[in-house]
Amino acid sequence: MTSLMVELLEIPQAQNVVVTDDALTVDLSDGRTISVPLAWYPRLLHSTPNERNNWRFIGGNDGIH
Repeated sequence: MTSLMVELLEIPQAQNVVVTDDALTVDLSDGRTISVPLAWYPRLLHSTPNERNNWRFIGGNDGIH
């Protein structure tokens, strides 16, 4: 039996976050940008722009709160 080991050399970290009326967009340290519909996050969808901009990085930029 063999096993496959995947080695991650660098896990990209979040560098910037933008929340618009339609999307949550995160820029990553490896140059990628990830954007998802705000409808995936109903609490953000129904929040005010001021509340949407009240975010912070957590876990050494591994997550967003």
